[in-house]
Amino acid sequence: MNNISFRMLRFALVLLITGLFLGVIAAFVFFDTGTFNSFLPFYKLRPLHVSASIFWIFTSAVGGLFFYVNEYYEERKNDSLLLKIASVVWVITILSIFISFLTGNFGGREYWEFPPFLAIPILFCWIIFAAIFFGRVFSKQGKTPVFIWMWSTGIIFFLLTFAEANLWLIPWFRENVIRDITVQWKANGAIVGSWNQIVYGTAIYLMTKISGDESVAFKWPSFFFYFLGLTNLIFNWGHHTYNVPAAPWVRNISYIISMTEWIILINIMQSFKSKLTEAKKFANIIPYRFLLASEIWVFLNLILAIMMSVPAINIFTHGTHVTVAHAMGTTIGINTMILLASLFYIFSKRDPQLISKKRHIITGLLWTGNVALLVFWTALIIAGITKGYQIVINKVSFETAMQIIRNYLYVFAFAGIVIAVTLTYISIILLRANVFVKKEAQT
Repeated sequence: MNNISFRMLRFALVLLITGLFLGVIAAFVFFDTGTFNSFLPFYKLRPLHVSASIFWIFTSAVGGLFFYVNEYYEERKNDSLLLKIASVVWVITILSIFISFLTGNFGGREYWEFPPFLAIPILFCWIIFAAIFFGRVFSKQGKTPVFIWMWSTGIIFFLLTFAEANLWLIPWFRENVIRDITVQWKANGAIVGSWNQIVYGTAIYLMTKISGDESVAFKWPSFFFYFLGLTNLIFNWGHHTYNVPAAPWVRNISYIISMTEWIILINIMQSFKSKLTEAKKFANIIPYRFLLASEIWVFLNLILAIMMSVPAINIFTHGTHVTVAHAMGTTIGINTMILLASLFYIFSKRDPQLISKKRHIITGLLWTGNVALLVFWTALIIAGITKGYQIVINKVSFETAMQIIRNYLYVFAFAGIVIAVTLTYISIILLRANVFVKKEAQT
């Protein structure tokens, strides 16, 4: 089964490189539509970039998940055929989605703009993933660690939120604009929470392995923050719909739940000293360095998320580049850093020389990429706040506001090139690892 996981993870790295490459092109096409517009216009580039990024997260998270399930539980050979079928269908479906965008065959909604029938094989694969995972979990007796709970939550909620994102196919939802927008924005916000559960569960699992202390996965603070995150997953989506004339109680509950994130923020600040000690202890472990980078981005992006959840601020930031900054801080700074930590941990199991030979290069690329990401993130926030202020307060046109923030967007685009180069180089290092084992050797 592990060879199937490795193939999924290598395909995920190809998706990451593709998403980075398309993102850089899209940024410059946005400034100069004449150069690329006849070949690959922005309306095709954007969904290609978004889809590659989303499927990088899900594919690497699931590929890693089944490696860890085999590591934590005893491997079951009878699951291999099912997983192989699901992984092949998963890859074919993603490639079909890319082809549909390249040929101009759209039909879905935001984040899932491909023809709706392609949602069927995605659901099929995820149901198989869920069946294999829960079959392994329920076969284990004794206490269940928090990362298993998080993985379980993420798997279940992806099924629920992905199905919800396709409710627009039912006329009752589609024919009412307010209902349609509310459900779509709610689903898109909650689906991020589903993959966060899987990714954050992976981070906790990695820390138990790096530290050698599994007790943290059974302690009450871990479960407290798990349930806090679960509560936010279920209710926190409301701040995505502040601008929709929905029922006031929805906004109020969302605002109250969003403010509970201060508890997470305070906890991060209080544990700062212990993190310094931890950083010294595990300084030479490459996966830990990626996890440390992700924790910094959790801190920064959490501050931004809390600010965006305040209605008086949300008026200026909703739909601006601040939203993009939040998405990029989460996708690259948190999720990608954790998933790359996961890949280095997994690949080094088969290729011990992977890290030892490239340690200094990997570290240099990691921190160069994160400094560029900070510039990238900051430029987007400034651009978004400036744009929101100009439109809401000064009542300028959209075109005028875009001209005012143009220089910030140039900074964002060039910082994006640095991020793309560093993460692509890291991905190539991983792709060159010797991770496959022949059946004879395994026997």
